[in-house]
Amino acid sequence: MVSQVFALEVDGKPTLAFEAQNMTQARELCKEWWLRADLSSQKSNGTALCDAGSKLSVRRASVEEAPLIGQAAATAKPSDDLVLVELDG
Repeated sequence: MVSQVFALEVDGKPTLAFEAQNMTQARELCKEWWLRADLSSQKSNGTALCDAGSKLSVRRASVEEAPLIGQAAATAKPSDDLVLVELDG
């Protein structure tokens, strides 16, 4: 099955792009505790990307966002199971 590119939004703001087999698999990423923890520890302009009350959602990546995952995958380590690309919004 061919992977598709999705965008993770935090409180409606595009934050990450990643590949998944389908929308169901992409939505499962939002339930991962480690993702919320990582996003909570990352900051943009001094503000955490995510907090305990943030809403995480996914959608298909836009035509501008989708190519970013290919560029990141080209430089990823072979052991990387999941490649996440930060989006500037």
